[in-house]
Amino acid sequence: MSSGVRKPPTAFGRLWTAQTVSSLGDGVTHAALPLLALTLTRDPMALAVVTAAGTLPWLLFGVLGGALVDRWDRRRTMWIADAVRAVLLAIPAAAAALDVLSIPLLAAVAFFLGLGGLFFDTAATAYLPDLLGRDPALLERANSRLRAAQTAASGFAGPPAGSALLAVGRAVPLLADAVSFALSALLVRSLPAAPRPVPQARESLLRQARAGASYVFRDQLLLGLALRPAVGNVAFLAVETVLALFAHDRLGIDSFGFGLLLTAEATGGLLGAGIASFLGRRLGTGAALTCTAACEGLAILGLAVAPNPYVAGLALAVCGAGMGATMVLGPSLRQAIVPAHLMGRVASTSRMLAMCAAPFGAFLGGWLATTYDVRAPLFAAAGLLLTMTAVTSTMTGNRRVEAALRAAAAPAGDPDHPESRGPVQEGAIRAPRDR
Repeated sequence: MSSGVRKPPTAFGRLWTAQTVSSLGDGVTHAALPLLALTLTRDPMALAVVTAAGTLPWLLFGVLGGALVDRWDRRRTMWIADAVRAVLLAIPAAAAALDVLSIPLLAAVAFFLGLGGLFFDTAATAYLPDLLGRDPALLERANSRLRAAQTAASGFAGPPAGSALLAVGRAVPLLADAVSFALSALLVRSLPAAPRPVPQARESLLRQARAGASYVFRDQLLLGLALRPAVGNVAFLAVETVLALFAHDRLGIDSFGFGLLLTAEATGGLLGAGIASFLGRRLGTGAALTCTAACEGLAILGLAVAPNPYVAGLALAVCGAGMGATMVLGPSLRQAIVPAHLMGRVASTSRMLAMCAAPFGAFLGGWLATTYDVRAPLFAAAGLLLTMTAVTSTMTGNRRVEAALRAAAAPAGDPDHPESRGPVQEGAIRAPRDR
């Protein structure tokens, strides 16, 4: 088929570059922020507050944010969100330079950065299928490139750079991330505008938000795709909350070594993103998603029992590979099967479930480490991941995936086509048939 050899349009290159630059800055902050927090406190619960704050916007505004994105110009939403985040990062940078940085300030900044990320990520997810014409093969290829670049920048190059920049000055990593957001905003602003779906007449924002959420919850495949990252985030945030402390106290790793440990995870993520399409073709998308989820759980278990930094790095690399493949296959499938006028709401609902679960993971990690041992959150995370894999394996199986793709590819007048089901309104919500 011709879609198998099509190349993304030129504009995709600018989007790719923008997200790569921004991801590099994110990687710098990802390593620097927990290390900054460690200079202020050794209390695991205080560290959990900073980690959880960045996920709270999804809990408070996730579904409504998706409804707004479906009303707004998606390109404009992206560049404004990045521009605001660039300005926002100047606040903790100034506080660090003046030696007045505090845990409450870091938590507040993390919250507003998360709010900007809510609008940017939702708009970018909805914008990509418009840019690429909703071609499943093209979407998978584009998401693979985006994920690989994001992983390389935010995990491979960013963390060591963040650790090194932190040695220069506490404000330097934050300023570097601010510059990356500003450059991303300029690049996104140059992208072509995509036509917005015609909004439902006289529908309230709340009603539109509820319609998008119901579309996800009433379809087994979409719900399964949403549950995996939701349960996964509980596990991963439990690990992330104590990872710096675990690396320092149990593995004897210094600040620079911690950056290298994160780089090992990113290296695996880069490999996973690169082989995602191969796994999907070889095993089927549904079976591939089950295999990658199982790898993540086993890898975290290996991290919990790691006797030295080398085994820990290997475990994180395997976990990163599973995550990298999952983050290509899952979103590509969702973008291919969800109608355009619901894309923002479906994407935000799915992401909201994942991000709302994250604060529970952060506090769970802090509580387990305080009550028991710094390894306890890692064992709990491994158990959650493996249980989730077993529960959702049938919800996202190959047969469901194939049926959903056939329905999305049906002619517009076909009753099976998602766009042919009429307006999605309260009291008349129609999700895809249970497959």
